[in-house]
Amino acid sequence: MSAKFHYIHHACFTVEAGGKTFLFDPFLDGNPEGIQAKDIKADYIFVSHGHGDHLGSAYEIAKANDATIISTAELCYQAEAEGCKAHAMHLGGTCMFPFGKVRVAMAFHGSGIPGGHACGFVVDLYGTKIYFAGDTALYSDMQLLPKLDPFTYAILPIGGNFTMDPNDAAIAADFLKAKYVIPIHYNTWPVIAQDVNAYKAKVEETTSSKVIIVNPSETIELE
Repeated sequence: MSAKFHYIHHACFTVEAGGKTFLFDPFLDGNPEGIQAKDIKADYIFVSHGHGDHLGSAYEIAKANDATIISTAELCYQAEAEGCKAHAMHLGGTCMFPFGKVRVAMAFHGSGIPGGHACGFVVDLYGTKIYFAGDTALYSDMQLLPKLDPFTYAILPIGGNFTMDPNDAAIAADFLKAKYVIPIHYNTWPVIAQDVNAYKAKVEETTSSKVIIVNPSETIELE
């Protein structure tokens, strides 16, 4: 079943599949389309951690759409206290949802919430299989993820300073062995400015993956 990937900006994107909309890290401030929380329809919202540029408008959108937030337990408990529906998970946890399997992957980064952990997600969205790394440093156990739950797309931060830079993210691409890599979390601010075309060239020279550059506001078809 095909799916549509729409990149809003930064680490925020949607995937439409199986008649449902899946929203990831809904930070909307400064997005080039001027999308606001009231404009977004979502059925499920994945939140990698509680920093403002990732949690963003998750609670407002969840309540407006009766959407379910999927995240780590601490963040989900906070979401429920704010009146949202939430499904709490944690690092290494897996669960079957109506759309497919979710695995919560490690992310080496701050949690943005007391007692919490940052995370990534390996998700099967009606047959479209994605690894969303969230904000993370490079770590060697990334090599385990495709062995546990194979995926076609790896969505990786490349901005540096707060996360992997292009060199580290190229090594991550080699570890992950995804057919396609989609770089995100770069050029939002000067401190994470990067040359995405140079990243594409490096990954495609040194790994078997193909890099798909998706500009903010663009939509592509996924396998």
